[in-house]
Amino acid sequence: MKQKILIIEDDPVIRSELITLLEGNGYEASAAIDFTAVVQTVKVFQPHLILLDIKLPQTNGFTLCSQIRSFSNVPVIFVTSCTTDMDELNSILLGGDAFITKPYHTAILLARIASLLKRAYPTEAQTSFTYQGVVLHLDSSRIAYAGQQADLTKNELKILCYLFKHAGTICARADIVEYLWDNQVYIDDNALSVNINRIREKLASIGLTDFIKTKHRQGYTL
Repeated sequence: MKQKILIIEDDPVIRSELITLLEGNGYEASAAIDFTAVVQTVKVFQPHLILLDIKLPQTNGFTLCSQIRSFSNVPVIFVTSCTTDMDELNSILLGGDAFITKPYHTAILLARIASLLKRAYPTEAQTSFTYQGVVLHLDSSRIAYAGQQADLTKNELKILCYLFKHAGTICARADIVEYLWDNQVYIDDNALSVNINRIREKLASIGLTDFIKTKHRQGYTL
């Protein structure tokens, strides 16, 4: 089941961009249009997380966050052009979980969303990994980036799963082979190279080059 994110943003361009970004990264996204009925929208949609602007017509994000906190602990990320220390302090005092200023870096926003969701719903089985805006969907065996997706074989999925679990560190070839063996998928060292090459071709087809880096005599890293 996809995690649901509610967008409370009055700029139609930003609203549309956020919906495209979130849906392209495996979330179910919806936007509140009537800012006088946000509380009802939250109760009906029951989002896993809310992206909330501060400056809104007829109300403001601080008021809405306070109202939402009266009945829900759903994670709230303020995404706003307000940049003062007082704005950030108020967002914290009124129950916000994070504060991101516009213009935002999409990879940072996605990472913050993933982190808050993982913290808020620790008992839910993980169905995806996100790193630098790239999403690995375990349930559908697909990798997604910027609205594009590529299907993966069982071996390709397991290799990428290992790399995502250890993102930012060098993964030795022998460790990857051992990981696959432990999961009852036999793959030798030469087959690993073939699979890595195939994965890179699929990554390139969705606009990702040099996402998997080779470290000479060491292994691979994202």
